[in-house]
Amino acid sequence: MKTKFIRSLLATLVLAGVLTFNGCKKSDSTQGTTKVQIKMTDAPGNFDKINLSVKEVVLISGDKPYVFTASAGIFDILDFRIGTSNPDILVASGEMPSGEITEIRLVLNETGNTIVVNGIQQELKTPSGQTSGWKVKLTANPSLVEGVNYTLLLDFDAAKSIVSTGNGKYLLKPVVRGITAATTGLVSGTVLPLASHPEVLVIAGTDTVGTVADPLTGKFTVGGLASGTYNVKFAPVAGYRDSTLTAVKVALGQNTALGTITLKQ
Repeated sequence: MKTKFIRSLLATLVLAGVLTFNGCKKSDSTQGTTKVQIKMTDAPGNFDKINLSVKEVVLISGDKPYVFTASAGIFDILDFRIGTSNPDILVASGEMPSGEITEIRLVLNETGNTIVVNGIQQELKTPSGQTSGWKVKLTANPSLVEGVNYTLLLDFDAAKSIVSTGNGKYLLKPVVRGITAATTGLVSGTVLPLASHPEVLVIAGTDTVGTVADPLTGKFTVGGLASGTYNVKFAPVAGYRDSTLTAVKVALGQNTALGTITLKQ
């Protein structure tokens, strides 16, 4: 009883906070965000090493650029190949508004890019225009769903990216293919009546992810879920009975919509 009293008090405080916030808002056109990890992998080339110094990756959505600053430092891209023990390297991560990505650009630092051929290291020159970066080839524009986590894999083609100048020197003109994969899914729905103020708990074994239904609409969304089967439990305030939906399936990149759940007194 004490726990449900606390939940009732918290729900009341949340409702008061939402009403205050809505009174200050000028628009309800808010947009959810999506978590993105940006990794790089390599299509092999006949070189000893290709050391890259990535500055940032720019994702463009709705004609707006979203900059992900690289945190990987200088790395040998040839160390990261699909099918090996090191298939990729995490270059950057962050959040951006959900929606369609229309363009991706890879931006390298002006220094720190080198190549090793026959044991000899030399600087990799980059042509002008590096400030805006190189456009990543996309087979289709990925759409990021709110609440779903994604990995953007930049497949660097070493053989096509390195151009010999004919005098023993090399130019770097990155040829990169972008592959986007969802790494989580989500569950959503509406729980009524509003007075029940339930917690929504998504449970798999001993793992539980929870949220609180919106006190004004009853809607809820729980994201960041691995693919699998879950139980979804609704724990309302005193006066309403707990309810559990079993065998709820979650798929990567998909929203499992549960519809409207009505709790009984």
